[in-house]
Amino acid sequence: MKIQTSYKKISGILTVLPSNVVKFEDEMHHYSFSEAKSLKLKMAMGFNTKRIVESEDITSYDLVVKGLDYLVENNLLNKSEIDAVLFVSQSPEYIMPPTSNLLHQYLDLPNHVLCMDINQGCAGFIIGLQQAFMLLDNPSMNKVLLCNADVLSPKVSKLDRNSNPLIGDAAAITIVEKDTDDRPIYGEILMDGKGAMALNIPAGGARLPITQETGELYEDSFGNKRSKNHLVMQGDNVFNFVQTNVPEQVGRILAEAGKTADEIDYFLFHQPNKFMLQKLADKIGVSRDKLPSNVVENHGNSSGVTIPVATAFNLGERLEKERMDVCFSGFGVGLTWGTIVMNIGNMNFCKQIEA
Repeated sequence: MKIQTSYKKISGILTVLPSNVVKFEDEMHHYSFSEAKSLKLKMAMGFNTKRIVESEDITSYDLVVKGLDYLVENNLLNKSEIDAVLFVSQSPEYIMPPTSNLLHQYLDLPNHVLCMDINQGCAGFIIGLQQAFMLLDNPSMNKVLLCNADVLSPKVSKLDRNSNPLIGDAAAITIVEKDTDDRPIYGEILMDGKGAMALNIPAGGARLPITQETGELYEDSFGNKRSKNHLVMQGDNVFNFVQTNVPEQVGRILAEAGKTADEIDYFLFHQPNKFMLQKLADKIGVSRDKLPSNVVENHGNSSGVTIPVATAFNLGERLEKERMDVCFSGFGVGLTWGTIVMNIGNMNFCKQIEA
C-alpha cells in the first residue's frame, strides 16, 4: 500500500514509560548461559535496562490514561477538538469492548467521535499514522488522537534469553491533525503473511485458549524455557527479513520523496535491538548517529511504541522549536514493514513522562 498525502502534521508526541527499571544483570541468572556469555550477549545486542510495569494489574490502557491525564492537566489537549481515537496495540484491555471505546468513555467524548482499535505490533505506529492520514481526508475530521501502547512483559518468559532481555512496556499519544502548509508525505506499508508466525504468542486466542496445560513450561533446542502463553520469536528469520526488506523500502520511499539519505535529518526506526539497527544504518548508508539505536538499552523494546519513544527520547524539546525531515520505519510482527518520509517539528509538545 502506497502513502502519498499532504496538509497533515504531527502536532504533539507524549510517551509514557513505567517508572520500574530492571537491569539486565538482575535477570541474567535465569538464562541457560554462563555469566561470560550473558555479558557478551548484553554487549552485542545493546541490553542494559528496560522499563516494565510493576504489576500485571497495570495495562496498556492504564499507561494511556496516565498520558491523557498529563495532557489535559497541562492544557496540551483540548478534548472538544478530538474527532477520532485510534488505539494500536497487541495487548488490549479486553477481547471486547474495544479499548478505544473505553478511552472515549474516560474522556467523556461526544458521540460523533470515531473509535477504532488496530491490532498491530512493530509497525503499529506507521499503520496508525496512515489510518490517521486517511481519516483526515474526511472534511469532518480535523484532529486524531493516535494511541500506541503495549504491555507485553507479562507475556514473556523470564527464562527466555531471546525475548526477556529486550521486551519493555510503554505508551505513546500522538496528535495528528490537518495542516495549512502543503508539506508532502510519502510512504509505503507492506505485508507478508507467509511469515506471520515468526513472532507469535500461541495461546490466548480462539484457536488455543489459555488453560492449565498451555501454562506448562517447555525447553527449546537452545535451552530457553517458555510456555504456550509466552512470546515465541524466531530471531534469525526476523533478522534476515528486516535486513533484506527494510533497506530496499527505505531507498524506494526516499526516491519517491525526491530525497537522498543525506538530506534526511534523522531515521527514527522501530527499536528491536542495537545490533540490528546498526546493521540497518550500514546497509542504508547513513551515519549511526542519524539512526538512533539507544531505546532498547535504556527502555526496552515496546513494540509499536518504540518509534515515538525514539523520537521523544532523542529529539524531545528540539522538535518543539525546529523542523526536521525524518524517515519513520517500523517492521516485525505480521510480517509487516512500513516507512514514512515527512517533515516534522514546531510541535506543541514532544515529551517523555513516567507512570
